[in-house]
Amino acid sequence: MDSIHLWNILLIILLIAFAAFFVGAEFAVVKVRMSRIEQLASEGNRSALLVQKILADLDYYLSTCQLGITVTALGLGWFGAEMVEDWLAPFLLELNISESFVGILALIAAFALVTFFYVVFGELAPRSIAVQRAEQVTLAIAQPLYAIGKVMKPFVWILAGSAKIVLRAFGVEPAGHGKAHSEEELKIIMTQSYKSGEINQTELSYMQNIFAFDERVAKDIMLPRTQMETLSQDMTHDELLEELREHQYTRYPITEKGDKDDIIGFVNVKEMLTLYTYREDLTACLVVHDLPFVHDNAPIQDVLLAMQQNRVHMAIIIDEYGGTAGMITMEDILEEIVGDIRDEFDEDEVEDIREIDAYRYMLSGRVLLEELEERFGIEFEESEDIDTIGGWMQTYDTEIAEGESVQTETHTFTVQEKDNHTIIQVLMTRHVHPLPEAEENKK
Repeated sequence: MDSIHLWNILLIILLIAFAAFFVGAEFAVVKVRMSRIEQLASEGNRSALLVQKILADLDYYLSTCQLGITVTALGLGWFGAEMVEDWLAPFLLELNISESFVGILALIAAFALVTFFYVVFGELAPRSIAVQRAEQVTLAIAQPLYAIGKVMKPFVWILAGSAKIVLRAFGVEPAGHGKAHSEEELKIIMTQSYKSGEINQTELSYMQNIFAFDERVAKDIMLPRTQMETLSQDMTHDELLEELREHQYTRYPITEKGDKDDIIGFVNVKEMLTLYTYREDLTACLVVHDLPFVHDNAPIQDVLLAMQQNRVHMAIIIDEYGGTAGMITMEDILEEIVGDIRDEFDEDEVEDIREIDAYRYMLSGRVLLEELEERFGIEFEESEDIDTIGGWMQTYDTEIAEGESVQTETHTFTVQEKDNHTIIQVLMTRHVHPLPEAEENKK
């Protein structure tokens, strides 16, 4: 092989390499995660700083890549095909093919061969690598792409400007890299990150809880009025001391004459006990602080904001008639994100959904129907405007007693504990074989 043929081969390889570079660059800069680039740039990565400049003017650099791809493709089509045709023609003549067909066959063969190498090595392979390793490819090509963009600026400016004029004539704005992800897209990204091992189960749960956070309202997580422990201004020293010993809470709502619809504020037990060291009478230690009142349909984030603005850790929830529906503490809100928070005084506290065996679960009467539907796939009939399992059971019988049940096609719910009209604990039993239909909703 003479030196001319060798240089021709090197030129073809170089053109294919340039095509691969521009194709890889085009797909990598579109695919790369902006958040990851910003993180690397904040850590001082020089290539990441260049990538930020490229992404800030993405339309220009995509035009640069497209111009490079077009020029290399035209170069291969013009120079490469002609050169390969010159190589093939002598071999075809040796096969005793008519000279009138040699030129046509050589041209077709040359075109097919050049196209094969261009598509495989100049398009498909670099595209696949760029998509799978967008970050690494983008950082690797940042400096040469930035330099090429500067050199080709006059040509790109003319072509890109012309393209923008055409796009705007059709009402289309140039492409950018600032497109935000929707909530559903972020959920998909988080799930994929968990499956690939980028985040663990705990981190995934936290982020899923954050997305669910803005869908919950105050009545979904509040402690119901019937379970609230309050203090009254007219309690004696001994009565106050007995309440503090029995419940050991840090804060208590305080009422007028024990009426939970007439809450005037809250007291802090730590503050009370500090005063008690020298006043020696708890009735003289009731320092009442203001607390916010929030509607039961208010979003949880509004309740949290009210607590932050008032610098307190408790809020009273009121119903549509202005009466007390329940209360929420800061701990209740945090548990919506991080799960149950237990301290040294929560030894007797049990989980809202506690597994007994493969077929039975003990439920708090406050467990949301929505949570049971998502976790166990249960369908609750006649559950409109009803939030909790206890409330749903009482729609079938307001006087349902301990030991009585309500049945669905797949589960039986039995009252285990009741306090006045409030269902405290429910035993959920899954049928071994789902019933064809629930013959009776109530036993």
